[in-house]
Amino acid sequence: MGELRDRMVRDMDVRNFSGRTVEAYVAGVTGLAKYYRRPPDQLSDEEVQRYLLYLRDERHLSSSTRNQIRCALKFFYEITVRRPQASLAVPPMRQPQKLPQILSRAEVQRIVAATRTLRERVLLMATYGGGLRVSEAVALRPGDLDVERAVIRVEQGKGKKDRYTVLAERLVREVGQYYTVYGRPEHWVFPQRSDATRHMDVASAQKIYTTAKRRAGIEKVGGIHSLRHAFATHSLEAGLDLPTLARMLGHTSVTTTMRYLHTTNRRVAAQTSPLDRLLVSVEPLST
Repeated sequence: MGELRDRMVRDMDVRNFSGRTVEAYVAGVTGLAKYYRRPPDQLSDEEVQRYLLYLRDERHLSSSTRNQIRCALKFFYEITVRRPQASLAVPPMRQPQKLPQILSRAEVQRIVAATRTLRERVLLMATYGGGLRVSEAVALRPGDLDVERAVIRVEQGKGKKDRYTVLAERLVREVGQYYTVYGRPEHWVFPQRSDATRHMDVASAQKIYTTAKRRAGIEKVGGIHSLRHAFATHSLEAGLDLPTLARMLGHTSVTTTMRYLHTTNRRVAAQTSPLDRLLVSVEPLST
């Protein structure tokens, strides 16, 4: 894409898009250009729509992936190419309303216990204990753990927002032991082994979680983000209010946090099944 790519990247930079979003958006537009083997600014709206149908009907990409590509193309044509909004009639794809499989407290404990090193254990405990995104967990600095105030400072999380979340007493003890064994790091709580000036990459953290989950014999679907889902669900079950949880998770709107009302069993478990209200005695079946 050459010059077009550079213009698009500049347009995203001035809007403070995250590095991962920039990379994903550029890849989305590059895929369109490769498909037609023509510069994307020379393609018609109809061609763009046919490409999106191709992604759905022939490549069978998930709705979330197609939505991301659609957003990338929408940004490219509306902002970078400055094509009028009405000229790109690409409707958003409806995503299936699926709830995550929530780890129980016992399952979280088994996963943490299945880690192989103290470093791995502290990483997973910090992710679960603070409800952190994996990108936030690996980017923790020693100064972000405020023991006096019992909070974790998340610097420039998703959406370029700072926030505070809870710092568990147990995590404080584990981090103290971790520093005793490995030494207090200068830059990052979880530095790369080969270069202490850089923090652990997300892929390594994902692998640590996946390996521990397999060793623990947990078969529920989901990567390390499952620990954040578990934190939110378990906090609600323990009585935490939605607005506070939303601030701890870094959600702009409490509506986003309300999805966890569907994953908590507090209200469901408090109900009585109609089956238990049946007063009619039933004779045992003959075998």
